[in-house]
Amino acid sequence: MHGSFSSESEMNIINLGIPVAPVWSEAVTVMQCGFAFLEAGSVRSKNTSNILIKNLLDSFVAGIAYWSLGYAFAYGDGNSFIGWHGWASHELPLKELASFFFQFVFAATAATIVSGALAERCEFVAYFVYSFCITGFIYPVVTHWVWTSEGWLAKGRDYTIDGVSTTVAYSDFAGSGVVHCVGGTAAFVGAIILGPRIGRFHSETSTVLPLRGHSVPFAALGGFILLFGFMAFNGGSQLAISNPGDGAVVSLAIVNTVISGSMAAFISLFIHKVGIMGKTWSLLNTLNGALAGMVAICAGCNVIRPWGAAIVGTIAGVAFNITSWAMGKFGVDDPLDAVAVHFGGGVWGVLSVAFLSYDKGILLNWDKESGLLAGLAAIIAWTAVLCIFMFGTLHLLGIFRVSEEMERKGLDIPKHGEPAYPLESYGHGYIEEILTMLENGQLSTLQQGYINKGLVRDEPPYESPELKNMQHENPVATHTGHSPSGTHRNSGAKNGHSRVAPSTEQTPM
Repeated sequence: MHGSFSSESEMNIINLGIPVAPVWSEAVTVMQCGFAFLEAGSVRSKNTSNILIKNLLDSFVAGIAYWSLGYAFAYGDGNSFIGWHGWASHELPLKELASFFFQFVFAATAATIVSGALAERCEFVAYFVYSFCITGFIYPVVTHWVWTSEGWLAKGRDYTIDGVSTTVAYSDFAGSGVVHCVGGTAAFVGAIILGPRIGRFHSETSTVLPLRGHSVPFAALGGFILLFGFMAFNGGSQLAISNPGDGAVVSLAIVNTVISGSMAAFISLFIHKVGIMGKTWSLLNTLNGALAGMVAICAGCNVIRPWGAAIVGTIAGVAFNITSWAMGKFGVDDPLDAVAVHFGGGVWGVLSVAFLSYDKGILLNWDKESGLLAGLAAIIAWTAVLCIFMFGTLHLLGIFRVSEEMERKGLDIPKHGEPAYPLESYGHGYIEEILTMLENGQLSTLQQGYINKGLVRDEPPYESPELKNMQHENPVATHTGHSPSGTHRNSGAKNGHSRVAPSTEQTPM
C-alpha cells in the first residue's frame, strides 16, 4: 500500500471526490444491526444467542475474507472473468480505501442473507465455511463481472439490432442481482440441502406448521433499521456527490427506494389480509414486503422515474408473497423468508430495468436489454453451482446440520453456554422467603407440590384445549443448572402465572 499521496492534486481529489463513501459505508454497516434484530426476533428464544453471534461474525469473517482475497478477485487486475492482483490490499492506493470499505459491507450483506435461511439448525463450523467462501470468492467474482470496466458482463457484446450496431450489456446500479440474487440463491440452495427444521412440516400431509419467532418487536426493530440502511445502500452506490449530476442521482435513488418499498409494503399488507396469504393485518409480512420492494429497486434506482419505482414496488410485493408461498408449498424451510425477499425481489429488480428505464421508455428496446436476462442467468448459475458443491460437501462430511437432540433443545446453551433469556435473571425477590416458608411448613400442599417440581404458582395452571395443542406442537425443553446452594432442581412445563426457581434454564421449543 502506498504510504503517502503522490501529489497535492491527488490529495485534493481524495478530499473532494470520495469522502462521502465512508459515510455511506457506515450507514450500510448499520444494516448488520438490522439483520441481527430481524433474525433474532424471527427465531425461537432457544436460538437467539446463536443467531446473534452469527450476525456479529458476518462482518468479522467478511473483513478477513474480503480483505485477504475478495477485493483482489473483485477489483484486482486480471481478465474479464476474475482479478488476481492486490492480495491483502497489497499496494492498494489510499484513494481506493473508501471503495474497499463500501464493497466490504456489501459482501457482508450477501453472507448475512444466508444465515437467516439456515437459522436454528446449521452447525457453527459450517457457518464459518460458507460465510468465508461467499465473501471471499463467490460474491467477489460476480462483482468483477459487473462492477469493473473489464468485467465480461459490464463490457457486454456488440450486436447489430435493426441495422444499428448496439452494445448489449448487463447493468445493476446497487446490486439487485450482484448482492441480493447471490445471497438469495445461496440461501435457497443451502435451505434445500440442509432440510427443514423439526416440526416445520406435517409428517404425513407436508402441511406447513407454524414455528413462530419469539419476538415481533425485535423483528420490527430490525426491519426499521434495514429500511433506513437501504437508503444508504442504494443512494451510496453513487459513491460521490462532488461531480456534476451526482446529487441528482443520489436523490433519485433514495426517493425511488422509499416509493418502491412503500408500494411493496401495502401490497403485502393487503395480500395477507384478503385471504390469499392469510386473513390478518400482518406486521411481519408487511415489513418483508417493504424490504423486497427496496431490494427490487436496487438495480434501476438511478435510471427509473418515481412512477416507475411505484410499479417496481407493486410487482415486488406480489413476487415476494408468491415466492414465500412456493417455498412452503415445495417443502423448503426459510425462517426469515430470506429467499422470497432477496431472490424474489432481486430477480424482478434486474428485469425491471429493461421495462422501466427512463432513457428507453416502458416496454421499449427489450432486445437491447437482453443482456440483463443473460447476466441474471449467469449470476444465478455461478452461485448455485458453487453452493451446491460447498453445501453438499459440508453435508457429506456430516458438519452441516446439528444433531436432532441439539436442535430440539436449542443451540444457545450447548453451543454457547449463553441463553438469551436465563431464568436466573427473572428473580422476583422472594425466593429465599419462599424456601424458608417451605422448610417451616407454612405453605399449602398444592404450593409445596409446585415448588417440588421447580415452580411456584399464584394459581393452578390454565388447562385450555388451545394451550394443550400449543404444548403438543411446541414442547418445553428444560435445562437444569446449579442453584446457589449447589443443589439441582428440575422444572416442568410452564403454564399460567409462574415463577421459576432460579436454578433452572427453561427455553421454549
